[in-house]
Amino acid sequence: MSRSLNKVLLMGNLGNDPEVRSTAGGGKVASFSLATSRTWNDQAGVKQEKTEWHKCIAWNQGTQKLADVVENYCKKGKPVYVEGSIEYRQWQDKEGQTRYSTEIRVRELILLGGRDGGDGESGGTYSRPPAARSATPAAKPAASAAKTGGDEFADFPGALEDEEDDLPF
Repeated sequence: MSRSLNKVLLMGNLGNDPEVRSTAGGGKVASFSLATSRTWNDQAGVKQEKTEWHKCIAWNQGTQKLADVVENYCKKGKPVYVEGSIEYRQWQDKEGQTRYSTEIRVRELILLGGRDGGDGESGGTYSRPPAARSATPAAKPAASAAKTGGDEFADFPGALEDEEDDLPF
């Protein structure tokens, strides 16, 4: 049996404010464009840049409320990390012409950069509800230390040094 994989990882800036719609079934979907750029020097040594635009779609499905996150926190120009899959669609327009669309179906979204207040604090990861997430390794020892009154990181050597190793890039 052969295996297949349809996975997209993008990091870029929103090209516009998201458009949020409600479906006939009461669901919510958010769409936005994401710009990714690359730069290089041509043969003459002149710096060149090319920007690719990706149409991204985020749905509210079950307990996963990505459309709500996009609606509330994503604005034009904001940097984000998107993980998802490529979907191709085709349809007939009003004139009977066949139209094609390539979209990124968002499964995970990470807000990059600081908050609007400029405090330098990073954004969050959104792929499942916060209640379903487990506590971070640094938070677990702090909770157990409060109960025992001991050094909160005594049982976790190197816990502070490894704190930033979970970067997605």
